[in-house]
Amino acid sequence: MNRQYSKFLIPGIIVVGMVLRLPFTSIPPIISDIAKSQHVSVEQLGILTTVPLIAFAVFSSIVPKIAEKLGLERAFALMLLLMTIGSLMRIVNTPFLYFGTLLIGIGIAHMNVLLPSVVRTYFPSRIGPVTSIFVFSMGLATAVGSSLAAPITHATNWHVFVIILTLLLGLALLVWLPNVVFSNKNKAKRATLKSSTLPLTSTRVWQNKYAWMLLFFSGMQSAMFYVIMAWGPTMAIQSGLSATVAGLFAGINALIGLPFALIVPTIIAHFNSRQRQIFVASFSTIGIIGYALLLVPQDTFGYWLTINLFIGVSTASLFPYVMATFGLKTSTPSQTAQLSGMAQSGGYLIAACGPALFGYGFIWFNSWKPQIIVITVLFIIMTIVIILVEKQDKILK
Repeated sequence: MNRQYSKFLIPGIIVVGMVLRLPFTSIPPIISDIAKSQHVSVEQLGILTTVPLIAFAVFSSIVPKIAEKLGLERAFALMLLLMTIGSLMRIVNTPFLYFGTLLIGIGIAHMNVLLPSVVRTYFPSRIGPVTSIFVFSMGLATAVGSSLAAPITHATNWHVFVIILTLLLGLALLVWLPNVVFSNKNKAKRATLKSSTLPLTSTRVWQNKYAWMLLFFSGMQSAMFYVIMAWGPTMAIQSGLSATVAGLFAGINALIGLPFALIVPTIIAHFNSRQRQIFVASFSTIGIIGYALLLVPQDTFGYWLTINLFIGVSTASLFPYVMATFGLKTSTPSQTAQLSGMAQSGGYLIAACGPALFGYGFIWFNSWKPQIIVITVLFIIMTIVIILVEKQDKILK
């Protein structure tokens, strides 16, 4: 029987998942080392976490057009190459550090949007399990990268750590390339996929109120992750923990939720509407409790372990839920790409504002508490919104 996809597609999805966050989420634990080396303030480099999110917001909505022109496989290869180049550029100087981070963000933006469409195209009956694969690999890589960033940097320097990240991106590209070769050998099928599954982005999705609700939820659940990733280590250090321990907690945040990332998409795919409402409300509440605990800062290991446990479990459950929902709430790969592009474009705009405003809030108030209160209220609204979305069987039909 002729295969409908390359035998390297699943390995390719795994390695893409590994590099979907790692190149920039592993930077916060070593940002002080980078700032010292570049002779700039830590606050000035804080935007390095925000730049990829801005790229996600700006480029996500145009991704379906790019995929239509290039095809899924070639689009992924091009973006992995772009990310590899961008990662290597970061070791040159401060301007290239920013520009290289932007290139990484552009590459990730495309793959963020297209991965659910790849799953919907090639594995329509296995959306949950295949989504679990790339979400789990992403979480594992994020956890390991965040935990090892500080030790590797202190043993060598931050340039060596970035070079290691670049090599991993190059390896991901090599693993993905056989999929491009397979696609080129099956041009008829690729042409069919381009014309039937990824047409130009429809404006109808932007007129759908439930799509807007999913956009808001997508943004806020991302903000839940990126705010603690960007500022959690800083808050922990200010409370009295060492930089190494603070970086370790960033890894624990991602590591603790790995079992959830592995099983959530599969479970969600088999849940009915009421069960999904209970699920998403429960795990949103866990994250809300984690943020609320930040209002009473402590300098103990147990306190920060509890916070990272709560937020880690919540974000590790909500993100795969969103990624699976793009496919479950639509009827075709085309609709999946459209909904994914819209929700991630606007959602990451919200997420990009999160770490930036959270950090500026400390400058304005000389305290973390006001912004913690505001973002906690927004998380509560986020929970209400997604319950309304889950009352709908399909967003796009």
